[in-house]
Amino acid sequence: MKRIIMTSLILFSILGADAQKPKLEKATFGMGCFWCTEAVFQRLNGVSNVRSGYEGGHLANPTYEDICTGTTNHAEVIEMQYDPAKISYEELLEIFWKLHDPTTLNRQGADVGTQYRSVIFYHNEQQKATAEKYKTLLNKENAFGKPVVTAIDKAQTFYVAENYHQDYYIKNGQAPYCRAVILPKMDKLEKLFKAKIK
Repeated sequence: MKRIIMTSLILFSILGADAQKPKLEKATFGMGCFWCTEAVFQRLNGVSNVRSGYEGGHLANPTYEDICTGTTNHAEVIEMQYDPAKISYEELLEIFWKLHDPTTLNRQGADVGTQYRSVIFYHNEQQKATAEKYKTLLNKENAFGKPVVTAIDKAQTFYVAENYHQDYYIKNGQAPYCRAVILPKMDKLEKLFKAKIK
């Protein structure tokens, strides 16, 4: 009898723990250099496991050198997990659009090429519909003074970038590129979305 009770308690404990785990969803964005994108989304409440990588091209297992040729059609992106109970996909999209220039085709600042394109890779039909609706609204309201050119594409194979690209801003925050390009984005994040920061 004691063994049955103990087994029931163990099962309840395991099932209860599983029930309490947050149900995470996946989001993938490209908004220029993935060092910038990663730095922004790592700061958000409800976002975890942010990884820099490559997506949307035709070459399997591309390297950074491969995608820098501009011939593989991969975009520099970040793939993240997020807890919808803490931050919604709509909120992620708002931050995505406000923290880069979605009106420049294949370019962000001095970074030029298809690998730096503004792109959303959706993981389900709900994400697709939400992103398309938001983009249409931005263009209808002429929110940026120019048309939003962000591509909205179905998620493809995500290739994790080399280790030295991961946590780049955390490890290299004092580097000239980080101070000149990433730091202003972090300041803007603090100004516009302070309540959403960890």
